[in-house]
Amino acid sequence: MLDWSLRALSAKPDGSVVLEAPATSAGPALVLRPWCLEDVDALVEAYRDPVLARWAVSVPVPDSEAAGVRWVQDQQRRWAAGERFAFAVLEAGPDPASGHPASRRLVGGVVLKEVVPGKPSAEVGYWTVAHARGRGVAPRALEALTTWAFETFRADGLEGLELLHQVDNPASCRVAGKSGYPFDRTLPAAPPAYPLDGHLHLRRADAP
Repeated sequence: MLDWSLRALSAKPDGSVVLEAPATSAGPALVLRPWCLEDVDALVEAYRDPVLARWAVSVPVPDSEAAGVRWVQDQQRRWAAGERFAFAVLEAGPDPASGHPASRRLVGGVVLKEVVPGKPSAEVGYWTVAHARGRGVAPRALEALTTWAFETFRADGLEGLELLHQVDNPASCRVAGKSGYPFDRTLPAAPPAYPLDGHLHLRRADAP
């Protein structure tokens, strides 16, 4: 069987995977790529948002430059191992002088995790920085990730993707619905990490 980490990293000659989501009337096009150390400052700034930090229950919050470096390096290590595929989501920001697109800025993150050869399901996750919310970033990025996940791993048994969130996170429910992840069932709380019940949304590979 083909090693999944090598397959995922073979999308470009330099070994990286770059995904794209088209622009909409609400926002510019998105580029999704693996995390790198140049993202650390923007990552730390994003997690200063108390709304985002509230939902980061399963991973250490990168609240300093050193923690951000460790977080990015951990994502890179787990990507290389083929067990977790985390993408930074970026959009082209306008140049203050000309108004034309300039450098890409971080607007969120998406992840495909619990990917195991022969296992029929994996899990997706996402988040959006405070200043980019309301522009359709999460649904577009999640759709790009979903398409890539099924194209890359379906031949090895991936049949469905799970999306989980706590019941008190209605924003995630809305993103799931917009992204073709219908509600499947309610999961019981699992404190201390998950003190409340959760919603499980499921998207199948053969869904229209």
